Amino acid sequence: MATFVVDGGLDILTNRIKALGTEPLNIGWGTGAGVTARTDTTLFTEALVSLAAGTTDHTVGTSSRVTTTTANDTYQVTGTRTATGAGTVTNAGLWDAASGGNLFLKGDFTGIGLASGDSIAFTVKAIFDN
Repeated sequence: MATFVVDGGLDILTNRIKALGTEPLNIGWGTGAGVTARTDTTLFTEALVSLAAGTTDHTVGTSSRVTTTTANDTYQVTGTRTATGAGTVTNAGLWDAASGGNLFLKGDFTGIGLASGDSIAFTVKAIFDN
């Protein structure tokens, strides 16, 4: 398992420091297999099973700064996605848009099987600590 602020996420960070761009607080999930790499630009088989037809492909989360080791060293996004169909979620990420957009952070994990109506409450953290 691996989690990275991907290379495209570094672009988002430098944009935000310059007060440009959009905050990456949109959660997406995927159903494909793989190991996350810093060069990734998409999820592994990003799944739209969570939302009704005609809506966005990401769920808008709530962001905050929290402390992991040093005060405010962690950017955190929380949000819940609910499945409208059956599937196994194996990876998730943060995007700078509710639909499409640029991948900021991605992580892979052991698959979580879902039936229609099941949900996952995500807490995604980017920790900036020495």
